[in-house]
Amino acid sequence: MTSAGAPLDVLFPSARAVTVEALLGELSAGALRAGDERVRDFLAAFGRRLLAPALARRHPELASLGFFLRPGELKRTLDGLRGEHLRVPRGLVLHIPPANVDTVFVYSWALSALMGNRNVVRLSPRAGAVAATIVRTLQESLADADPVVAATQRIVSYDRSDTVTAALSAACDLRVIWGGDRTVAEIRRHPLAPHARDLTFPDRSSFAVVRAAAWLEAPPATRDAVADAFAVDSYWFDQAACSSPRTVFWVGSPAECEAARTEFTACLARAVARRGWTVDTAMAVEKRVATYGLAADGAADSIGFHGNTLASVVLSRPEAAPRCWLGAGTFAHTRLDALAELAGLVKRKDQTLTHFGFARAELEELAESLAGRGVDRMVPIGGALSFHRVWDGVDLPAEFTRLVTVTG
Repeated sequence: MTSAGAPLDVLFPSARAVTVEALLGELSAGALRAGDERVRDFLAAFGRRLLAPALARRHPELASLGFFLRPGELKRTLDGLRGEHLRVPRGLVLHIPPANVDTVFVYSWALSALMGNRNVVRLSPRAGAVAATIVRTLQESLADADPVVAATQRIVSYDRSDTVTAALSAACDLRVIWGGDRTVAEIRRHPLAPHARDLTFPDRSSFAVVRAAAWLEAPPATRDAVADAFAVDSYWFDQAACSSPRTVFWVGSPAECEAARTEFTACLARAVARRGWTVDTAMAVEKRVATYGLAADGAADSIGFHGNTLASVVLSRPEAAPRCWLGAGTFAHTRLDALAELAGLVKRKDQTLTHFGFARAELEELAESLAGRGVDRMVPIGGALSFHRVWDGVDLPAEFTRLVTVTG
């Protein structure tokens, strides 16, 4: 069987099995424009369904997605692209999202569709219940949509298949790869057409930075709110999201930082308990192995556990901050005298800095001193998982279009 004849399962707009050749033939019909009203209406209707109280209570992360798809937000995205050149779609966009963060594919696909592209999204067969809920809600949203949406958009699923991935890669104009470094390397083995390009989102790591004095001076209600927001940043996707913090840098004197860290950990443990988040036994064992490994390597001075849900590691030095995932609910802590010290510690792999107790001017000064060496986002604690059109330093809507110069 040729690669074009390789089979795959279509999940959206309707469930069925097709060959890659047939799928690509279907997508050759139907034309959209950047900002196409028919797509905007469909995305807005889909977003409203995600905000339905029953669904939002069951899957809070879908409420965030629903807010992202509000008509006003879609309009702001399009308004931000206005300029002297005409923007047109890139063509056919292939999206390969990660299996461990169920909502990422929607942000990527929705912005690409809004820009007028025909899209194929590959969902892993390992995708969870949230992904299934999203697909079902998309199907329900088609009832009142223009037929062009169903004609130009596909969500498919197939086991790891070089033949299918190769055929889709050869046909696309832009390939968007979300996942680890190894995934990016594996997908890149499949050549693109000469005019096509890759947009990659490889392994990233994130951290939080807190001014100890600001934490200690904050009223109890503020501390509880910040701890709860930190828990949301960390536990929604088992701390596996690239933007979830793994290390907390405390800025201040040794005494301030120790007091703030101790009190913060207690607040965080209460926040996790209030939300009912749990960690199974296997994960708890994995966390102990990982944290004791840090101690054995001389990277940790002390380790503390609050049941199975929360592990705190006090690092022996700031340079020991881990970039790897140590297990859900595992946080390394270290101290700095000043925020500016981060400039010598940040690596290109670092993505999101969540913060508390710092003024915007201080953060901008840090960003300028980093000079692109790392950190693409600086957001308040609680905003780590809030998706924005600019992600990993990339303006996604701009990447999903081409510029045409028209002069009179």
